Amino acid sequence: MTATMTPPRRPGPGEQAGRDGFLQLLHAEWTKFRTVLGWVGGMGVAAGLVVMFALLAGVSSNQEGSAPVPVGPGGGPVTDSFYFVHQPLTGNGSITVSVSELKSRIPTSPSELEPGTVPWSKAGLIIKDGTRQGSPYAAIMVTGGNGVRMQDNYVNDKAGPSGAVSAEAPRWLRLDRSGDAVTGYASTDGSRWTKVGTVHVRGLGKNTQGGLFVASPPDVDGMGTRGSVSTAAFGDLRVQGSWAGGEWKGEQLGQESPTFSGYPENASGSFTESGGRYTVVGAGDIAPAVRESLPTGGTLSDILTGTFAALIAVIVVGALFITTEYRKNLIHVTLAASPRRSRILVAKAIVLGAVTFVAGFAGAAVAVPLGERLAKANGVYVFPVAASTELRVELGIAALLATAAVLALAVGTILRSSAGAVTTVIVAIVLPYILNAIPFMPASASDWLARVTPGAAFAVQQTLVEYPQVESIYTPYNGYYPLAPWAGFAVLAAYAVAALAVAAFLLHRRDA
Repeated sequence: MTATMTPPRRPGPGEQAGRDGFLQLLHAEWTKFRTVLGWVGGMGVAAGLVVMFALLAGVSSNQEGSAPVPVGPGGGPVTDSFYFVHQPLTGNGSITVSVSELKSRIPTSPSELEPGTVPWSKAGLIIKDGTRQGSPYAAIMVTGGNGVRMQDNYVNDKAGPSGAVSAEAPRWLRLDRSGDAVTGYASTDGSRWTKVGTVHVRGLGKNTQGGLFVASPPDVDGMGTRGSVSTAAFGDLRVQGSWAGGEWKGEQLGQESPTFSGYPENASGSFTESGGRYTVVGAGDIAPAVRESLPTGGTLSDILTGTFAALIAVIVVGALFITTEYRKNLIHVTLAASPRRSRILVAKAIVLGAVTFVAGFAGAAVAVPLGERLAKANGVYVFPVAASTELRVELGIAALLATAAVLALAVGTILRSSAGAVTTVIVAIVLPYILNAIPFMPASASDWLARVTPGAAFAVQQTLVEYPQVESIYTPYNGYYPLAPWAGFAVLAAYAVAALAVAAFLLHRRDA
């Protein structure tokens, strides 16, 4: 970008007070900026890139005709696939059962299954508003590695007694329903009970179903996920209250759901009863959907992929805002006009940051709703966010771009070279983003990049929630950052402040 600037007018007698006024200094730097069409155009390009990439993201994905994503009571996407042995519960009632076995199998090849540990495999009791996907429920269960848990409405999880179950150490479970209140209990002998919790499940009506269930979420390792299948042995099944009675019905719920990973090859769900012992084989999960369980889902960060391209544009402008003065030998005139040199740097940073923030916010504010609308029109499920979260992301993108531009200004002052400053800042911010976009990047390396490099600021795009009760690959590639949004931005801000301090020091020591 070619810059043509008018050098600052040297002050005449009596102009010292007005000349050194900080507002006048800000006005002078703003005048410099707006009179260089290349810089103003660079900011327009940055905003346009954010919008253009959002358009491309919205129209390039087409999933029309795919099965709808189940949505839970809270409005978020859920996984609601498990083997259910049930009968109607038309009013209040209780159900009790013992669990003496919960074993999982994991595929080691396309046609072979071997025993393995699935920490969040589940076997227990559930009361649910029918069999519709996403309907409200409450459940108490034993798990493969997390003891007894009581969960409800997909996102709520409460710990109960610890320990695994076996034939030598079975666990008794009980659910009591009274209206919309469901209370879960656990016992080691079936007579002395420990209350795990009480939850209120709105929506339990005449279609309420209750009974046994088994779920087996995919096994997660460092390289990906593998479908699993779990088998549970139940006994001593007893019911009281408004149960329909008669035979129990067994079925796999959610087989067609896009959040169901399916059974491994040569495995399927089943339910058998012999001598009061119920053996249930199941797969899937009943939990909030995460990115790994819904890989075709879109997020705001997908819509805002143009941020990295916009960064390059604002970094170039930020570096040129100071290096042009060095290249044209105008820096001495600027310094002579204001002897307090650090104020010049601060004024440049404020002008540059403010202009970049406005351009970035304008681009993000247009890109987000436009990209969402186009994606949904093409059948893409976009993970929902609250309006406040959407605004936080838009403001975060603007702050990210503005701070990156200021960092480029500071590095340009230090190096006095446009090419050096642009290269340095792009490597510091954009390169970590590109590396984290590689799907096979080791989780430890990805975590480090997203914590300590200026690229940590991309956490401002984060909208997905990490759930402790869902084992998954929570990495920046999947939209999960190790730092909270504004904490990640603070890392970049710290680099910018440190660079400005070094730049101010060098500005005092040289360029006399």
